[in-house]
Amino acid sequence: MAQGIGQAFSEHLVYDRHSGQLLSSSLMDYGLPRADEVCTFEMDENSAPTKTNPLGVKGAGEAGNVGALAAIINAVVDALSPLGITHIDMPATPEKVWRAIRDAPRR
Repeated sequence: MAQGIGQAFSEHLVYDRHSGQLLSSSLMDYGLPRADEVCTFEMDENSAPTKTNPLGVKGAGEAGNVGALAAIINAVVDALSPLGITHIDMPATPEKVWRAIRDAPRR
């Protein structure tokens, strides 16, 4: 889930427009979520072993990421919808949200 929070709010690869050089190549330039930026959450287990291998295991390394992205971005768009905003590209950085609000059609 932290990976999804990072992708939704801060993770963004930036390349130089002319040279193609990666500009966000270190953790000083690439926004990863920190522990103080991630809310607490509870996890539970729903055991459903697969019959396709003797251990009954399945791969699910990024399962929390998938739902987190949709939930977070849909929540941001829902919060901005009274302003007529129906879409925002990830990552939904504070600047990007501010620009969407600033550029929203006046009612």
